[in-house]
Amino acid sequence: MSILEVNGLSHSYGDKNVLQNISFRMLKGEHIGLVGANGAGKSTLFKMITGQLLPDSGNVNWHPRARSGSLEQHIALTAGQSLRTFLQGAFQELIDAEKEMISLAEQMANHAVGDLDSLLNRYSMLQEMLEQRDFYGIDAQIETVAAGLGLTQLGLDTDVDKLSGGQRTKLLLAKLLLQKPDVLLLDEPTNYLDTAHIIWLRSYLQEYPHAFMLITHDTAFMNAVVNVIYHLEHKQLTRYPGTYNDFTKAYELRKRQIHQQYERQQAEIQKLETYVQKNKARASTAKQAKSREKKLQKIVRIEKPGNNPTPIFSFAVAQQPVNVMLEATDLSIGYSTPLFSGIHLKLERGEKVALVGHNGIGKTTTLKTLLGELPALRGAVSIGDRVLPAYFSQETQAIGQQTALEEMHAAFPDFTQKDLRAKLAKCGLRTEHIFQPLNTLSGGEQTKVRLCKLQLAKSNLLVLDEPTNHLDMKTKEALKQALRDYEGTVILVSHEPDFYKDWVSQVWDMETWG
Repeated sequence: MSILEVNGLSHSYGDKNVLQNISFRMLKGEHIGLVGANGAGKSTLFKMITGQLLPDSGNVNWHPRARSGSLEQHIALTAGQSLRTFLQGAFQELIDAEKEMISLAEQMANHAVGDLDSLLNRYSMLQEMLEQRDFYGIDAQIETVAAGLGLTQLGLDTDVDKLSGGQRTKLLLAKLLLQKPDVLLLDEPTNYLDTAHIIWLRSYLQEYPHAFMLITHDTAFMNAVVNVIYHLEHKQLTRYPGTYNDFTKAYELRKRQIHQQYERQQAEIQKLETYVQKNKARASTAKQAKSREKKLQKIVRIEKPGNNPTPIFSFAVAQQPVNVMLEATDLSIGYSTPLFSGIHLKLERGEKVALVGHNGIGKTTTLKTLLGELPALRGAVSIGDRVLPAYFSQETQAIGQQTALEEMHAAFPDFTQKDLRAKLAKCGLRTEHIFQPLNTLSGGEQTKVRLCKLQLAKSNLLVLDEPTNHLDMKTKEALKQALRDYEGTVILVSHEPDFYKDWVSQVWDMETWG
């Protein structure tokens, strides 16, 4: 049974088509992986499915009784609310039903006998619903999901206002999983999860009884949890049954077949065009030439198979700094109370450091303290002469309607538009993305714009906080190569050891700081 039907969906930004005539059905219980390069339109498709974005044409039809849920990254959290109270909100319908039962019980105690039948029937119906939906096991469900995603160790009585960006995303994901919608729509759910929590989520999704659609660049994770792949490429959606590994094999075969079909068609077109050019002016062959010309016009042209542009990043040292770039002495890091105390750090020119530790330990706070954006609670941080830091923050949500090109021009007015377009293209952005409003780009495309700005910044110290979030494998490899080749100094926060382990010179493990 279809719980979602998408018919003839098309969308464009300006005169640039992003999606064209997309149609598919989601069946009950299907576990779907949505794949495609950064900028292929995956997040755009998600937004249209959830109603956040209207298509230019086509329609999205949900089954009338289907409940869907998506991971909302920017929902407001109310200060003064505990984690436990927020998670209990996943069961608000049941909590309201229990309140109504209590009210009904009070009414039955105070009303005449004639009113009791209708009140008792309603009471019985609510009681049966609560039992069927395991209302009295809510606390156990909350504990299980909170422990699986690493929220229990924070304390479920913690105020939501005290959460870091990564912890906040975990909380929103936990609530979504507790709601158990008929369709889960998950866009990069593993970005802020430690390895143990990714393993837990993988097991949870493998056993999830309802349907879900997943976007993730963690291909091993996707391979373990999906049974259908939808591939978005060249504005078209293609369905492949099976795991991600099954898809990669079938896709390579399909690419070869399309390439062969394209070559055969091009040869036929060339043959027809040559005949028409040679014979249309001669009376004896004009009729045959006209016939072939009509045949040419009827041919449905196969689009030339082409790979998405491979990004190329390159970071330059603006000027050589002193040997000791940064030094911290007897440092206490935190806000009102210290997360860490008595820290001594020394960063020398040319070193490349990975700053690691579990989510919420204080990695972003440490970076901001070292850069002087947050005051140290105690101790001192000294930055050497001629040190020029460039900071890539973990999350910067694009707002407003400025395009990628306008954003670049505002930051670097001395560059011509032609040069800036070339820089953005080198980072893997196609023309349609360069002229598209930034807030309509996918997370991966926004990251490419930010990395492009980082390349042009005059710096000799790169401070990168989770730069690989939202990036596809090809872009990650390009960024890794650029950082490996960089002659300057790097401090990197990353939850992906495979990204940094073969090029950093040392690791600062915050879990050993005490």
